[in-house]
Amino acid sequence: MKHVAISFLIATLGVSAFCPVAAQESETNALGITYVIPIKGVIERGLLYLVRRGVAQAEEAGAGAVVFVMDTPGGALDSTREIVDLLRNIDVDTYTFVEREAISAGAIISLATDAIYMSPGSTIGDAMPIMVSPTGGAQPMPDDLKEKMISYVAGMVRSIAQDKGHDDQLAESMVRPEMEYKIGEEMICPEGQLLTLTAAEAVRTVGEGDEARNLLSSGTVDSLEEMLEVIGRGGTEVVTLEVTWSEKTARWIETLRALFLIGGLLGIYIEFKTPGLGLPGLLGVLLLAVFFWGHNVAGLAGVPEMLLLVVGIVLLVLEIFVIPGFGLAGISGILLIFISLALAMVEHYPGTPGIPVPPMPQVDGMMMTLGWSVLLTFVFAIALAKLLPHTSVFDRLAVAATVEGKVELRSADAGELGIGRRGVAITDLRPAGKAEFGEKRLDVVTEGDFVAEGQPVLISKVHGNRIVVDPA
Repeated sequence: MKHVAISFLIATLGVSAFCPVAAQESETNALGITYVIPIKGVIERGLLYLVRRGVAQAEEAGAGAVVFVMDTPGGALDSTREIVDLLRNIDVDTYTFVEREAISAGAIISLATDAIYMSPGSTIGDAMPIMVSPTGGAQPMPDDLKEKMISYVAGMVRSIAQDKGHDDQLAESMVRPEMEYKIGEEMICPEGQLLTLTAAEAVRTVGEGDEARNLLSSGTVDSLEEMLEVIGRGGTEVVTLEVTWSEKTARWIETLRALFLIGGLLGIYIEFKTPGLGLPGLLGVLLLAVFFWGHNVAGLAGVPEMLLLVVGIVLLVLEIFVIPGFGLAGISGILLIFISLALAMVEHYPGTPGIPVPPMPQVDGMMMTLGWSVLLTFVFAIALAKLLPHTSVFDRLAVAATVEGKVELRSADAGELGIGRRGVAITDLRPAGKAEFGEKRLDVVTEGDFVAEGQPVLISKVHGNRIVVDPA
């Protein structure tokens, strides 16, 4: 009996000793995982796709909280609006940890989370909208458009602040430079400046007694791990969204999409204007391929958009080299190319197949980027038409050759023949091809007429390296 009593006592003490541990593990598991989504660099549609993917994975894994690690100078307003709407529909607690800076769009997204924590020396604020050119630089905004945009963003941040229990006047001071912000008689942000707070300023206590609260930040912490301890999630499993190298590259391509688009269109334009060169067309196709690849990886362009581009290019090539004149095939090809480029700049939700129907806010940005790209392509094309024929680079690309005892004339030197010079088409002109003028041959193009091989032609126009002929 004595041994039985001792054994029972030991067993009881063992259960008592291990029960707190079991209870603690059960409590930790009940909290669910903590899902971390980094928001770093410029906020654009490639990042928006990553945030959507991260939120979808967090919800699928049954996460108990989502933490956004913020270090951004800002970004696109439409992508910011989409992320804010996404945060409003999340059923779990959301937190922001400002690692270095949450400026402009970063500040707006931070306001949309349930609580903000900041590292020492970090900053948050300055959310006034600006207009950005296709090449990435800021440009002046007309006064009526400026007030319209500021009013829209000010209303958005007030609504967000009210939803999350922040001071809506403080939030609006980040958007309107003419609006001052005071705490009692203390001036925090004078008129004429945009409100930007340091970590020490954002965490300060305002109000007294039951009305005491932190100005904006819930606390200053040295690391993400310390923040998790403060909010009671230190023992939970932490899962961080992994960003692949291809997604990083795609974000870079998305940021510089206008340059890739201009380069691709310009290369194809030069190729059609200078038949036989090859290199500009190859480079143009390569740049457009990179443009589509980056947008595909970033969740923008999909297979349907790429098919539209391929079909459009095929139709355009058929119109130029096979079908006489310039009609339905050529117009359809151009339309399909521009439709594919436009749709490639519309984001897809993860897992959504087919061609998306873009919401109206995206249409404005899409048309602006495409319009600017076409306009700049046209300007560069005019400049190259005047400069390219007189450069040594063009001379190396268009070297004269001897074919069947005849001199293959460089298009750049065609002006020596003179307008009105008569010759003979030695290939079908559909409308591009070759014609022979005495002992010389050169690449020519008609103004849409089909000229059969062997028919007489005469030079009607010479535009730089573009030789236009008419049936004679």
